[in-house]
Amino acid sequence: MQIADNTVASFHYTLTDDEGRVIDSSEGREPLTYLHGTGQIVPGLEKMMAGRKTGDQFKVDVVPEEGYGPRHAELVQEVPRDAFQGVEDIQPGMQFQGRGPQGVMNVTVVRVDEDKVHIDGNHPLAGQTLHFNVEVTGVREANAEELAHGHVHGPGGHHH
Repeated sequence: MQIADNTVASFHYTLTDDEGRVIDSSEGREPLTYLHGTGQIVPGLEKMMAGRKTGDQFKVDVVPEEGYGPRHAELVQEVPRDAFQGVEDIQPGMQFQGRGPQGVMNVTVVRVDEDKVHIDGNHPLAGQTLHFNVEVTGVREANAEELAHGHVHGPGGHHH
């Protein structure tokens, strides 16, 4: 069976940056399992998964526009330290949810000054080409409940 819309695909992967450093990997864990065609993985990888079958191994480079998007300078901002009421020790690398013009967004603290906190609302991998090494470990038809809920149930998927 080939991966197509409304199939459940499982795969092992290693994700590296341009210098070959490992960013993420499924090594030592269960394969990643998702419902194909529903946008649960980055678009560039999902496109390359289509038509693959169990046992296929391949490499794919996903450009930012088909990954986590380009970096947006306007998402890097300074906010008053008192915007973090109740947080005593603010450190670079900490992540928070904030409310912006487009609704709730995740931000990462990049620098802390005496009275200002510098935050970045870009995804940590925005602007980067993603290099995937993939091995497809399984493909099956999604069941009616998975299709109705829009995600995989059972091993490697969602549990209600």
